[in-house]
Amino acid sequence: MGKKSVLIPVADGTEELEAVAIIDVLRRAGAAVTVASVTGNRQITASRGVVMVADVLIEECLEMEFDLVVLPGGIPGAEHLRDSADLTHILTRQREKKRLYGAICASPAVVLEHHGLLKGRQATCHPGFVDHLETKDRVDDRVVVDGNCLTSRGPGTAVEFALALVEGLYGKDKCEEVAAPMVI
Repeated sequence: MGKKSVLIPVADGTEELEAVAIIDVLRRAGAAVTVASVTGNRQITASRGVVMVADVLIEECLEMEFDLVVLPGGIPGAEHLRDSADLTHILTRQREKKRLYGAICASPAVVLEHHGLLKGRQATCHPGFVDHLETKDRVDDRVVVDGNCLTSRGPGTAVEFALALVEGLYGKDKCEEVAAPMVI
């Protein structure tokens, strides 16, 4: 199966519970996770004041290929992700190459919908941002998988979402293997 490469972009105001849950669960699965700041500084202050240090800056990822690109939410974090031209380029390429991409909380609406990356897809997001989604058929689902696009609702669904990402990358057996010792 091999190590899968994952990009998780972060910014000031990123929802830390989502970011850390996704990073942690994907690393438990054996993925090579790269955390990239879109702010021009590797150190960011997340939405609840937690200081995080990214591995790299987003511009260092432009030429890299990823099996998965996944966005945590949080405001204003999602807005910073939306406004990153480098991240938009990476996400657009990810969709075009039919590789996995996803977002949780505000990011499905604020980033993916904004850039047309949910066109023809069903998705969910934080209840406070549902009005921004064009398609609202599955907004009450905790996690929505539509082809190579995965979305989820918020901090309370972060681990469930991360496990869905593991399943998307590695399959159901690996998902169950990762979930068991986490007592899920």
